Amino acid sequence: MNAPAKAMTAKHFLDLDALDGVTLRKLIDDAKRMKDARGGRPKGAEDDVLPLKGRMLALIFEKPSTRTRISFDVGMRQLGGETMFLDGRDMQFGHGETVGDTARVLSRYVDAVMLRTKRHQSLLELAEASTIPVINGLTDKTHPCQLMADIMTFEEHRGPIAGKTVVWSGAGNNVCASWIHAAVRFKFELRVACPPEIAPDPRLLAWARQEGGSVHMVRDPLEAASGASAVVTDTWVQMSETDQLGEGGTRSRHNSLSRYRVDEKLMSAAKDAIFMHCLPAHRGEEVTDAVMDGPRSVVFDEAENRLHAQKAVLVWAMT
Repeated sequence: MNAPAKAMTAKHFLDLDALDGVTLRKLIDDAKRMKDARGGRPKGAEDDVLPLKGRMLALIFEKPSTRTRISFDVGMRQLGGETMFLDGRDMQFGHGETVGDTARVLSRYVDAVMLRTKRHQSLLELAEASTIPVINGLTDKTHPCQLMADIMTFEEHRGPIAGKTVVWSGAGNNVCASWIHAAVRFKFELRVACPPEIAPDPRLLAWARQEGGSVHMVRDPLEAASGASAVVTDTWVQMSETDQLGEGGTRSRHNSLSRYRVDEKLMSAAKDAIFMHCLPAHRGEEVTDAVMDGPRSVVFDEAENRLHAQKAVLVWAMT
């Protein structure tokens, strides 16, 4: 029996900067159509069209998740396919067996892989050796599926995002990195307000400039928020950072970020902006209850749109 064809043709969804704006725009439009087509049908019901019938998606988690696991599972079922959950801590992922060998085996068993991992390099190694699509469910560097849901949510509330202004207030983490990618590909202005010691990678900012993107570092969050259409934040300390920072490091991180907390004063500076957060939120730290539960918060719309945005990605990658 011949080995599968070399996977040069596999359509991976690894990062937004790896795809052009036209492709990403089509994915957003497809996600909107899928959401509209369901028209309030029961959440577990399949769509009328089942483009992924008979397909199997492997979900590999090195990091725990609520939204990522449920949204990919439900989305795949609505598209007619099935999923299998694999705990990266229990399998020999990158430990007893190389990531490349795992990729070659999975390519013989399933039709696509979604990976949520602590190491971005593991994602790249998996994609390099796979003859099937690999989807980035989150790494320590980026979170592109979240950004597809975020762009979709923004446009539901504020219209086309091109030419608008979005403010990031908080740590320059993996979600922030994907917002930088998105600003370039979807052509909006992004102002990043964060302490210099927790700023985005300078190489990422250099890439944005090279690509002609409008990404600006602004030290004062109130100044950054002026005239913005959306204010975005994320947790100050991620799960993967808790152990390495320790109690003292975590306390220091909180002290550095306290002026970047999204509160009513910051939202007032932004006037008509919506508030966005990928969740889970640490209420009272990066965002106050008043903002989180306020009329301009769209955080649960974002959570819902993970389902629809990822369905568009799945269909694009697997058909």
